[in-house]
Amino acid sequence: MDKSKYIIPENLMPPAWYNIQADIPVPVPPVINPGTGQPITPADLEPIFPMPLIEQEVSQERWLEIPSAVQAIYQQWRPSPLYRARRLEKALDTPAKIYYKYEGVSPAGSHKPNTAIPQAYYNKISGIKRLTTETGAGQWGSSLALAGSFFDLDIEVYMVKVSYHQKPYRRAFMESFGAKVFPSPSGETNAGRSILEKHPESTGSLGIAISEAVEKAVQSPDTKYALGSVLNHVLLHQTVIGLEALTQLEMAGDYPDIIVGCTGGGSNFAGIAFPFLGKQLRGEEKAIKFVAVEPAACPTLTKGKYAYDFGDTAQLTPLVKMHTLGSGFVPLGIHAGGLRYHGMAPLLSHILELGFIEPKAYAQLGCFAAGITFAQAEGILPAPEANHAVKGAIDEALRCKEEGVSKTILFNLCGHGNFDMQAYIDYQAGKLQDYEYSPEEIAMALAGLPVVAG
Repeated sequence: MDKSKYIIPENLMPPAWYNIQADIPVPVPPVINPGTGQPITPADLEPIFPMPLIEQEVSQERWLEIPSAVQAIYQQWRPSPLYRARRLEKALDTPAKIYYKYEGVSPAGSHKPNTAIPQAYYNKISGIKRLTTETGAGQWGSSLALAGSFFDLDIEVYMVKVSYHQKPYRRAFMESFGAKVFPSPSGETNAGRSILEKHPESTGSLGIAISEAVEKAVQSPDTKYALGSVLNHVLLHQTVIGLEALTQLEMAGDYPDIIVGCTGGGSNFAGIAFPFLGKQLRGEEKAIKFVAVEPAACPTLTKGKYAYDFGDTAQLTPLVKMHTLGSGFVPLGIHAGGLRYHGMAPLLSHILELGFIEPKAYAQLGCFAAGITFAQAEGILPAPEANHAVKGAIDEALRCKEEGVSKTILFNLCGHGNFDMQAYIDYQAGKLQDYEYSPEEIAMALAGLPVVAG
């Protein structure tokens, strides 16, 4: 019988996270304090993050040890399985070999606990009592609620309003683990009240929700902010995905030619891709085609500008150089809520500028169709976000068919869609539509970018 699942034992779990900053040929541009115009110092970040996470954020070390307390919780679902998608290959009639790393086996149903657990741990040992955060589709909020219950931390979640109403089961999941969940923009913060005063019917955005969470975090010394994507330390934590996949593909006697991941803030793509890119940068393995897939309704990598910008709508955060659509950009209410962010991880944006990855944007109807094709072949219904990676992988496999070549494709199935059934109900009922922004709309969104000297 042909093998379709590759499992590694707990004693082969990665002992350390991989930091690609040690291997990239050009350093990432510095984060800027908007008040001084100068690079920030660790002290500038202390009101928002605990010092252990700040140290990880700026570290240039290649390997950072995973604490035993974090490993012990990881072991509840890690190592996650790697599958060979043999039935999908047959359905597509492709000569390509397709593998997917399945992160939906976590208690929260996605890859997000990979960083929620260490973030909660480092805050706990730093004496913090409460964490505030934002969430789009609810995967990140669910994961931080779970982590908060493990480490006895109070959790406040500002959930993008359109997703708050689209995904009540995600909200119920968070509340079951003790989190307080607010629809954002909310009346709980100055940032939220300001948005509602100007736009009473605002559907919200991740940028707005971040503003609310950061505002609440800086008001109390026993409270910090936790972010589920974008930042260096978040991408670092997610590299357990790719590190495990390296071992599993070695078991399969294979190595990828193409790696695909969906991108919103950049964490799950970085998690699967960075360990492989690191080997390429060190000259240890062949070059790989890395494909980052984003929604056409929020085309940060494909239509955004590489520039300094705020990470939130109220402009409370430091300035980071990233691919951005402007901090005031409010994406349309597509069901892939976790990909509705105006910016992209600075580290991933920088790597795109260096020419190591290829971005693609897909409209949502084609992604849902790809997700259903995958589900009917492989038996797992993907989250709307993950459908973008599925679509990218299927397109690469069909290209192999057209060209008559056999390539090995690896993608990250970052979460299941079991909490997203309303999205599939709407898709099957023909209620969804595709969105794409014109050059004029993009230019208007970018018009308010801050001016940074040099």
